[in-house]
Amino acid sequence: MKPPRSLIPIGTATLLPETAQHVRKLEDQLLVYLARWGYQEIILPTFEYLDVLSVGLSPEVLDQCYKFADRTSGRMLVLRPDATAQIARMVAMGLGGEALPLRFSYRTTVFRYELEHRGRDREVFQVGVELVGSDTYQGDAEMVTMLAGLFGQVGLPKWKISLGHVGFFKALLSRSGLSTTGRKQAELAAARKDLPRLEQILTTERLPRQMARNILQVPERCGQLEVLEWGKRIAGKDAQLLKPLNRLEQVFQQLEQTGVQQHVLLDLGEFRGFDYYDGVVFDVFTSAAGSEIGGGGRYNHLVGRFGRDLPAIGFGLDLDRLFSALEPGGQLGNNGFSPVLLVSHGRQAEEAFVLAQQLRGVGISVIEETMKTTQKSFLTWARSEARRRGIFRVVLYECKKGTTESVLLLDYSVSFLKPRQSRVAIQKLPQQLRAEIHGNF
Repeated sequence: MKPPRSLIPIGTATLLPETAQHVRKLEDQLLVYLARWGYQEIILPTFEYLDVLSVGLSPEVLDQCYKFADRTSGRMLVLRPDATAQIARMVAMGLGGEALPLRFSYRTTVFRYELEHRGRDREVFQVGVELVGSDTYQGDAEMVTMLAGLFGQVGLPKWKISLGHVGFFKALLSRSGLSTTGRKQAELAAARKDLPRLEQILTTERLPRQMARNILQVPERCGQLEVLEWGKRIAGKDAQLLKPLNRLEQVFQQLEQTGVQQHVLLDLGEFRGFDYYDGVVFDVFTSAAGSEIGGGGRYNHLVGRFGRDLPAIGFGLDLDRLFSALEPGGQLGNNGFSPVLLVSHGRQAEEAFVLAQQLRGVGISVIEETMKTTQKSFLTWARSEARRRGIFRVVLYECKKGTTESVLLLDYSVSFLKPRQSRVAIQKLPQQLRAEIHGNF
């Protein structure tokens, strides 16, 4: 007897009213929190031209795409397999605007073919963000800090962020003497945590014993700052090996400013996709789920594949896994409001970051910028940035004698030429901004 035919495709789901309401509330809560960081939601097309989108997809994802012909043109279409590639295509076309960096959030569904018994969905609900046009350690830290804030907001139990950098292992392999084929095979084995296969590759290529030992130890190096200390001993004075380690150290130190580092494990064996990512990478794990519930990283080359060379970093969360991992009774988010622009000098970026976190903690949307010009043009530069972004409230975090515990608050709602100015004590700023914002929105 033939097995009964399934009435719905394998790997898809139907959400009934109660579950659908909870999922939508979760989506709204995540997007409202992301809006506090200045990330604006966009809606992406469900399908694209295959020949256009394929330049931004890895070979593995291309193999998993659902493809079909366009009846009008005859060109092949692809059902959305990845939101990041779509956003890269959009930005390269100039649709995101010119005011860099660009901050986008999205809630969407991606479709990938998975074998029936692999336990993975073919239709995946996602919420994610992309930061395009910024290549700084502060941008890397912003991603991790946002993730931490999201999980604290929704009440995710016992979670950790595994933070690494693909550059260290790739540089180690490139200096090892491995052939091109050997390097590719080693990357694949390391990404799968297949140490016996990795050892076999190194033995076959007859690497020096110490070099092979160092490579084999990388996937198992996970912890706190001692991981970077080990890496620096291996690197010696090699600039290409030190560069990713120094970047990770900068990110970690930024996370220490607000205590996020307690949720972070530095993992030199955190690789994700070598062909896709080229910088900091991270995955999120929780004791309430059997696999990662999301992750992301830096892919500075991706937008350039579509014709506009811009750095980018982002992450995506698997909503089904996140929803399943949540304990009952998570908090619901509040409405988003017009953002505040917080401007500081480079030497005060860390103090301004702490202030921004305090403001976000009370529900205020904050976009941070570090001024790169001289202090003489501070006000002019801040006004220009506010006008360019259409932001009416600006906080100047400046250091002057007698004003170290206060900031200058500018209100451009009436005029960008003559803003209302007031000096506000830092400890009173959250309360004052909340009163002004709630009074006007």
